[in-house]
Amino acid sequence: MESQNYLGIYISRDTATVVCLALVGRHGKVLGCFSVSVKEQEQPKLQALAGLIARGCAERNLEFSEVAVALDCAMFMQHSVHSEFTDPKQIGATVRFDTEEALATDITDVALAFEVSLAGEAGSELTVFTAQRKILSEVLLSLQQYNLDPVTIEPDVNCLSRLIAAKASSAQSRQPGTLFGILSGRNGYLIAPPVSTGAGPQKASIARTFLVGPTQDRGALLTREVLVTAALVGGGEPINHLKVFDSAGTVDHQQLSEKLGIEADRVDWLAAEAESRNTADCADTVDFAIAYGAALAHSEKGHRVDFRDDFSPFQGKKIKMQKALKFAAISVTGLLIFVGLYFQTQLFTINKYRSRLSEKFSKDYSAVMLGQKPPEGAAAVRELGKELRRIRDAKKGLITIKGEKSISSKLTLALTAFNKCAAQTNLDIKSISITARDIIITGETSSRQNTQKLFKTVRNNGLEILREAYDLKGGRDSFSITVVPKT
Repeated sequence: MESQNYLGIYISRDTATVVCLALVGRHGKVLGCFSVSVKEQEQPKLQALAGLIARGCAERNLEFSEVAVALDCAMFMQHSVHSEFTDPKQIGATVRFDTEEALATDITDVALAFEVSLAGEAGSELTVFTAQRKILSEVLLSLQQYNLDPVTIEPDVNCLSRLIAAKASSAQSRQPGTLFGILSGRNGYLIAPPVSTGAGPQKASIARTFLVGPTQDRGALLTREVLVTAALVGGGEPINHLKVFDSAGTVDHQQLSEKLGIEADRVDWLAAEAESRNTADCADTVDFAIAYGAALAHSEKGHRVDFRDDFSPFQGKKIKMQKALKFAAISVTGLLIFVGLYFQTQLFTINKYRSRLSEKFSKDYSAVMLGQKPPEGAAAVRELGKELRRIRDAKKGLITIKGEKSISSKLTLALTAFNKCAAQTNLDIKSISITARDIIITGETSSRQNTQKLFKTVRNNGLEILREAYDLKGGRDSFSITVVPKT
């Protein structure tokens, strides 16, 4: 299977972490990662971040086909909203009204994304994320300025949840009731990834975020937030196992276990990642994990918690398709033009050859036909055929050179006719007078009926009777006829 590279960007107001991931099937391989910061720059921070991201990708020769963004939790808000519907389409059509009613405030300038936490006969419990359209537009336009048009813009907690669901493959990590507590340099995340028990459909993950102060007791903060999360879960799956990763390394797992009364240990695969990661390129392991989870969005099917769906749907695939169709249309047009030019050239060559041939034929025709111009089309061939037959007849003596029947041919026709009926009609020829135009014949037969037989035979042998006269004398029928050859 052909591999594809995807870029995941975890972005906050003044920092960003980038991970380039190669996906082959469902497996991911990190091709490169780095972090950038604009805390001390005076120009608009999001634009400056986008510039540093583009520069970092170029310096590391990172090639990718699509981009996904994880938005820092300080740039969005999370709410629990009830919907009367369970169908995703109906929820999507009414979630904005339900959220506005739950918040009791105008959300015209807010983009939202949601996921279903729990569905039942009474409707659905939704986790709704809201972000200011102005902030999202700044993020989007800043990235697009450097040809980094993200397919998705998701909450960071969802991206981290996706990575945990993909990485936590051991039986202990995937057992029901496991809660992951992840602490970065400035944020905290509590995540219970979905677990399939085989008895029904998967439940959506439980995800919460909270801020972590630079001087705050991280262990005490995590203890308090775990208890709050357990209270929010209520009658759901009880939390009986806590897996913790602290990027600062200050949380005591043993103390957590004693305070919470549940088993607590570290996230081994994330800790191993922290030990192997080059901190010079990617300072915070949790930030790296969030960017990694954003890049995995391209391998995930179905509904995603994506802010872009609400405020600025991604048009990249449509634009690529339009460009591909435009290129195909231009290519086909170019091919048709080339084929047309080829056949036009061939036609021009043939017409040029025909013109030369026609000119030569016209000269030859005029020479043969005594200065006459050749008629159009096949008529010239017919005229030449007639002339050829005339010349052959003239050679045989059947006609004169001008095309008239010769005297000998006329006499031959007359004698042939006489020989055919002489015995039957008792024919007696008195005289035959031949001129250039006709033949005058006088004679007699034994009866008028035989005279008519003679005339018929003459007509049937290529002669035409122009004038005829006959008279009975001495018991015989005398006649005189003037004949010419039939044309």
